[in-house]
Amino acid sequence: MRRPRVVVFDYGSGNVRSAQQALERAGADVTVTADAMTARHADGLMVPGVGAFAECMRGLVAAGGAEVVEYRVTAERPILGVCVGAQVLFTSSTEHDTATKGLGVFEGAVTRLDATRVPHMGWNTVDGAAMPLFDGIPGDERFYFVHSYAARPPVADTEIALGDHGGPFVAAAVRGCVTATQFHPEKSGRVGLTLLSNWLRSM
Repeated sequence: MRRPRVVVFDYGSGNVRSAQQALERAGADVTVTADAMTARHADGLMVPGVGAFAECMRGLVAAGGAEVVEYRVTAERPILGVCVGAQVLFTSSTEHDTATKGLGVFEGAVTRLDATRVPHMGWNTVDGAAMPLFDGIPGDERFYFVHSYAARPPVADTEIALGDHGGPFVAAAVRGCVTATQFHPEKSGRVGLTLLSNWLRSM
């Protein structure tokens, strides 16, 4: 059986090597590149991201990533956004009290968590039992999070899984060919690999 070809888009944000290694363990042939044409035509595309929303958006746009995402959405080719790489798929963010436009694949704003302790850093459960993305993952399993901002439910025309830190937030979202996880599957051990394997099987 052919291993799916996945590009980790290297636009200057995110731990691309840990993402590469996790995807390879999950069963993909992985290329880390900022080449837009390669990213357009791979079987799957991972968009990583750490740090500030606005900075990630600037880097992604400068590397041609906005056009890559638009092309893949239109062509119905799988995309996985992780952490801030997931957030930029939403309409906007209010990080640092400044409205920054996102890619608008998912409707909704990314806003600060309403919790006593921010950032939300560590392991937490995710209510995703009804979603194929979480097949084979018991509801009491935990994923690794590092974030201060997140999208809030509901999200129109989108399957979502919720986490909770000072209130519910979108921990994962799936709409058509596009998947987003606020947590880091590449840092979530065995359950993260199971989720990545589920994503690869969707191709």
